Amino acid sequence: MKTVIVTGLSGAGKSQAMNCLEELGYYCVDNMPPALIKSFVQLAVEGTAPIERAAFAVDVRGGELFADMEKALESLAEDGIEYKILYLEASDQVLIRRFSETRRQHPLSRGESTEEGLKRETSMLRELRARADYVIDTSNMKVARLWEEVKDLVTSGESEKTFVVNIASFGYKRGIPLGADMVFDMRFIPNPYYVKSLRELTGNNKKVWDYVMKQEVTQEFLKRVEPLVLELIPSYMREGKYNLNLAFGCTGGHHRSVAMANEMAERLRAHGKRVTVEHRDL
Repeated sequence: MKTVIVTGLSGAGKSQAMNCLEELGYYCVDNMPPALIKSFVQLAVEGTAPIERAAFAVDVRGGELFADMEKALESLAEDGIEYKILYLEASDQVLIRRFSETRRQHPLSRGESTEEGLKRETSMLRELRARADYVIDTSNMKVARLWEEVKDLVTSGESEKTFVVNIASFGYKRGIPLGADMVFDMRFIPNPYYVKSLRELTGNNKKVWDYVMKQEVTQEFLKRVEPLVLELIPSYMREGKYNLNLAFGCTGGHHRSVAMANEMAERLRAHGKRVTVEHRDL
């Protein structure tokens, strides 16, 4: 399992980094006690639905529990569990301004100034920073830029593996799905509903699938649309998108749209794409 530990100075952007990792498909746990990381990883790997990616935000908010960090990292290494540490920081001036703007108190200020809290925190995190695989200074960084940095560092060229194509089937009687990036109208295909033996079945049934796929217009459509989607995915990735939402519609959302959604999903999976399928109106 790919594991990322997000840590660093309070106010440096750990929450935004975790939001980005969640968009990349990571199972994210905030304010995780270090001593529990190993147990969580073991449960995640051995579970009935294994988790492939996990990210843990660990910082001084854990109080005394944070003292277990060094021991927890050593335990992970002893068990051969690979992990990366992402450390976020910013200049004192920037962090003080951020706390002032949000009217929040630094977790280690103890009623004193934010500057004093930052000094304590920097000292506590010094060894962890030295062990970090990635260090990001967010002093002059907008949120969008931070997301780009996190994505580039963590994926390390695996962006395409984290990109998800979400495919949905639907019936026009109930409207087009909200959030669809591309909508394909399947009503040009002969309707299985008018074939008595197929009427009560759905596009999940092989008989309906065979009927839809044997149509010449179906094969012509797939021949054109499959390469189109494959060519567009890299462009969506360059624009910072983490998913592409495709919707296939027919009159009722039971036959043609379902069969076509299933077929497109299988074709994209054959190209190594991550795909989800939802049949909205079944």
